[in-house]
Amino acid sequence: MKQLRWSLASADDLEQIASYLRLHHPEFSQATQERLYTAAKTLKSFPSKGRMGRKLGTRELVLHPLPYILVYSVDAEAVNILRFVHAAREERF
Repeated sequence: MKQLRWSLASADDLEQIASYLRLHHPEFSQATQERLYTAAKTLKSFPSKGRMGRKLGTRELVLHPLPYILVYSVDAEAVNILRFVHAAREERF
C-alpha cells in the first residue's frame, strides 16, 4: 500500500470547499468533506483507479455525484494529492 501525500494546494482546496459549504449548504458540509477524504484514501490501495489526467503525469478521479475532480500523481512510494477542482471550472491544474 502506498503512502498518501497532500500538497499545500490540495489542503487549501479542501478548506475552500468546506468554507463554501458551511456558508451556503451547511447540511452537506460534513458528508462532502468525508467523501473527499475517503476518495483520496482509496487511492492508497488503488492508485490507478482514476482516469489519465489532462496534464502529463497526472490522474483524475471524478467524484460523482459530487461536482469535484481529485487530481493526483503516483510515484514509487506515494500517491500525491495535487488538487480538488470543481468539475464545472475550466481551471488549469
